[in-house]
Amino acid sequence: MLRSERVQHAVIFMVLLALWEGTSRVGLLPPIVLPSPSSIALRMIELFASGLIWPHLWATTASILSGFGLGVAAGFAFGAAVALVPAIERLVYPYMVAFQTVPKVAIAPLFILWFGYGVMSKIVIAAMVCFFPVLVSVMTAFHVTDRDQLDMMRACGASPWQTFIHLRIRAALPIIFNGLEIAAVFAVIGAVVGEFVGAQAGLGYLITTLNFNLDVSGVFAVLIVLSLLGIMLHDIVRRIGRRLVFWIRTERTELLT
Repeated sequence: MLRSERVQHAVIFMVLLALWEGTSRVGLLPPIVLPSPSSIALRMIELFASGLIWPHLWATTASILSGFGLGVAAGFAFGAAVALVPAIERLVYPYMVAFQTVPKVAIAPLFILWFGYGVMSKIVIAAMVCFFPVLVSVMTAFHVTDRDQLDMMRACGASPWQTFIHLRIRAALPIIFNGLEIAAVFAVIGAVVGEFVGAQAGLGYLITTLNFNLDVSGVFAVLIVLSLLGIMLHDIVRRIGRRLVFWIRTERTELLT
């Protein structure tokens, strides 16, 4: 079943590429608007072979990973505090929601001004974008902990810390990893937004430079690299989640059998 789905996806992808290539070659799509897949592939090879893309790739990757880690840590800490302490939820959470509604693109220039054109401003922007999905997923996960199990832990004399580690965390992991998968994709967006606003290196900065030089094939090539970065980070988080939350798959298998 899984193999047939992969074959179908591959066939659809190849058909779309063939249609795209054919329309470009017959002149229906001007190269300045949408270059052909072959020209994009050749330009990507040139960018890697010349070494032009490597410093920007490392800079963006560092911003993405650092921002993702910082956003996840902050989102988990605040989410746990908000979920477990009702006073914090009443007093602090509304301000977090209000801050989240502010468009990050609008306030990105402020972070460039505060933290400079270096990597720190990109890390902060990526962390901000990752923060709220993790916050909401952690809050939701801790709120749905089974009350009967909580009462049983208390009846057995478990301390609040033991209850948190052995019950709340275990029950919350499936929902938390859903938030982490979303945050992994958002981390790429946040880092690139920071590089668009102001940077000295990074794939967003490279896209701006290539676009200024009307190198549309190069722009598409870098966009594909960014997409692959997001897919890879999302896949890594998903695989870690499947390995850590192994009991969910076991329960589903038992239900199906």
